[in-house]
Amino acid sequence: MASKASIAGHPVHPMLIPFPLALWTTSFFVDVLYYFISNSSLLLVSKFLLAAGILGGLAAAVPGIIDWLALKSDEVKRIANWHARLNVIALIIFAISLYLRTRYGAGLISHYMKIAFLLSFVGVILIAISGWLGGSLAYDHGVGVAPQDDTPEEEAAKLRFK
Repeated sequence: MASKASIAGHPVHPMLIPFPLALWTTSFFVDVLYYFISNSSLLLVSKFLLAAGILGGLAAAVPGIIDWLALKSDEVKRIANWHARLNVIALIIFAISLYLRTRYGAGLISHYMKIAFLLSFVGVILIAISGWLGGSLAYDHGVGVAPQDDTPEEEAAKLRFK
C-alpha cells in the first residue's frame, strides 16, 4: 500500500522518525554521561534534546496517522495500533521526563534526577520496540511502499532469508 502522506511518491513518516529517535536516544546517553562527569551543562543539553525529540515525534505522528487511517487489513491494523500505542506512551513518558527537569517539575521529585533519567530509559526501550513494529509494517507488510508488480521470479530473487 502506497503512503497517503507522501511527497513525490516518497512516504513522509519514515523521513521524520529518525529525528525523535536520535534526539531521545542521545538525550538518554547524555544523561548517562552526566553520571560519569557531573557536568551540569549536560543536563541542559539533555533537556533540549528531549524537547526537540517531542516536537519531532509530534511532527512524525501526523503522516503516521494519515497512513494508519488508510490501513485495510486487520492484522496490519493490529500491529499498527500497537506501534501507535507505544509511540504515544513513549511521547508521554519523554514529556514527563522533560517536565521533571524544569523548575516547576523538579520540585515534585526534590531535584532527584534519577526518576527523570529512568523515565527516559523506559522511553528509549518503548521506541525501540515500536521501531521494530514499524519495521514489520514496512518490510513485512509493505505499509507505505508502492506496489512493484514484480513477476514471481523477480519477487523470489529479492528474498535473502526465509
